[in-house]
Amino acid sequence: MNTGAGSAHFTSSWMRRFAEAAHDGQPLLTALDQQVGDGDFGVNLTAGVEAARPRLDRLPDEGSNPSAPLLATAEAFLDEVGGTSGPLFGLLLHSLATAIAEGGLTTAALADGFASGLAAIQRVGGARLGDKTLVDALAPATDVLRSTGPSTSPADALAAAAASAWDGVAATARLRARMGRSSYLGERTEGIPDPGAVGVALLLSCAQAGKPDLGARLDAVRAAG
Repeated sequence: MNTGAGSAHFTSSWMRRFAEAAHDGQPLLTALDQQVGDGDFGVNLTAGVEAARPRLDRLPDEGSNPSAPLLATAEAFLDEVGGTSGPLFGLLLHSLATAIAEGGLTTAALADGFASGLAAIQRVGGARLGDKTLVDALAPATDVLRSTGPSTSPADALAAAAASAWDGVAATARLRARMGRSSYLGERTEGIPDPGAVGVALLLSCAQAGKPDLGARLDAVRAAG
């Protein structure tokens, strides 16, 4: 079981990169959501990560528990963010924190955490694969983690999951929405990736060193479509 300070540094750095990437990507995320949703996804995602920053700062010397940064971020989303995105991202991160608290920062624990988060999100929202929601990125990423051997490092497993999530984002651009406000827009949602799916892929990408280039990622998604 890996519960040392090094693994806590990994999850703390991951959440801090996510905060920075969400903050910088807010205009792009908002623009996407203005085309297919309520237009508040970028604002809500940024509100969650901004609320998480002081909670992360209060952790003692980044702590010795790798679940703590994930739990702090989850609670920020659950406690302080409205709309749909706050609770859903909070549920995902809370499930991930719980799995890592029980099993350490291992590939198996990551798979369990993402699987539990996916199940919780589907229970709450009712979305299925193909509905053009964040599930279309989260489900394939979870499948990758669950099929990855235990000898694979968590960083490598998350990188593979991120690649699968971005493939899921590209798939949403080819779909017509079947849930939420987007479902009322019909064919107007075709060609536009789902913002929630983009958020999930961004979260996974931030597990790697260096901030992901969201603009370049979205350009690649459009080219794939």
